[in-house]
Amino acid sequence: MDSSQAFGLAHLWAQSDTIIRSVAVILLVMSITSWYLILTRALRQLRARRHGDAVENFWRAPDLEAGLKLLAEAAPDSPFEALAQQGAAAAQHIRRHTRNDTLGGKLDADEVITRALRKSIALSTAALESGLTVLASIGSTAPFVGLFGTVWGIYHALVNISVSGMATLDKVAGPVGEALIMTAFGLFVAIPAVLAYNAITRANRLELSELDAFAHDLHAWFSTGARIAAVTPRTAGQHEAALRVARSSPAGSHGAA
Repeated sequence: MDSSQAFGLAHLWAQSDTIIRSVAVILLVMSITSWYLILTRALRQLRARRHGDAVENFWRAPDLEAGLKLLAEAAPDSPFEALAQQGAAAAQHIRRHTRNDTLGGKLDADEVITRALRKSIALSTAALESGLTVLASIGSTAPFVGLFGTVWGIYHALVNISVSGMATLDKVAGPVGEALIMTAFGLFVAIPAVLAYNAITRANRLELSELDAFAHDLHAWFSTGARIAAVTPRTAGQHEAALRVARSSPAGSHGAA
């Protein structure tokens, strides 16, 4: 038999024991699990790119009901839709159960809306982070699982060589090289998992920041009936300049005195 065909994956599997085969199966399961999580998260991120336009369409709607309908059509089952629905449900609950228009009633209403929005964000955060622990565990443990297979394979190969009594280089290189394949398998499983974990974590962080901004706008709208206007760098500079002028003017100095 040709030496290039005498050693390989098939020969490693045929000559390996139960431990080596178990390690190979574990790495295969890890790889399938990580790629399943990677593909499902990638598809979700592709759908999530439309959420920004859906939020803008929500604010362009003539009323809340129309905005919720547009949001449900453009971003169904998204954290943004869940947040708007939760806020609307809290506001409707307040309108049904608030009997007087006192200061205490307003404070309670504001607290109800805040808690409802926080609850929705917490649930969305848990959903976004689902599976990341598994992906991080695979990325951190797969190299060591492969290394264990390599160590055990080298030990098994050296035992067989010592039994045969033929410790020449050509007899040692093949079994040891086969055992090193397990380390390569471990790296093959771990590297995509680690890269995907970092990418998904960054994407989740950006989405949660957008969700938090949307929650602030919803809270302001349900509390005051108007959305907080976005402050651009230009308008911020104008406000700061106006404030400096007011402070430097005699009236401003007199007021400060």
